[in-house]
Amino acid sequence: MKDDACDVFHLHPGKVAALKRGLMADGSVAALAETFKLLGDTTRVRMLDALSRSELCVCDIARLLGLSESAVSHQLRLLRGMRLVRSRRAGRMVFYALDDQHIVGLFEQGLEHVQERGWAGADVARSRSAPAGRARRA
Repeated sequence: MKDDACDVFHLHPGKVAALKRGLMADGSVAALAETFKLLGDTTRVRMLDALSRSELCVCDIARLLGLSESAVSHQLRLLRGMRLVRSRRAGRMVFYALDDQHIVGLFEQGLEHVQERGWAGADVARSRSAPAGRARRA
């Protein structure tokens, strides 16, 4: 027997029909897959980690992560396009934060999953220092 298949073919038509009616719509599937694709980049994960702790400008993110401002701007444009981050202009400065609490929750659950699995470097406790409301949508 293969580990990933049944020894005997036996269909459960009622269960299959009920589940089929409740599956996500194609548009939702595509949007969710695109969101996870964006989260599949280590640079963007580091940026989201920083933005989950504090609102930051491009210069601060670049310095914090050792990237060029151009590289940070490019990544922020992608994240903004998927509504994972939002911007706020203050005079000549533009600050970035996570778009809303859903993104914070998604990020925290992903990190918790990684830590539970004991994957490399994930055992370090993560402290949240962002003031409440920083990542909430205005």
